[in-house]
Amino acid sequence: MAQLIRIGNSQGLRIPKPLIDQAKLEGKELSLEVVEGGGLLIRPINKARDGWAEKIQTTLQEQGSEFLDSEWLEASLVEDDWTWE
Repeated sequence: MAQLIRIGNSQGLRIPKPLIDQAKLEGKELSLEVVEGGGLLIRPINKARDGWAEKIQTTLQEQGSEFLDSEWLEASLVEDDWTWE
């Protein structure tokens, strides 16, 4: 059960650790939204591309980088000896 606690002139929400873990809220910036019928929706703010660099580095370390196929990268875009049939 979450509880409101007094913090100066404001109030804070004390959320049990198991709920924080389950909702993956640890260390995240949160968005608060009042919902119709009374209530509060709390969710993490997911920033675009958040964590991509770390995931790419992890993937490269685990799987290695791919060999660039220079044959097609360096190929001419026009073949002089090719014709429509």
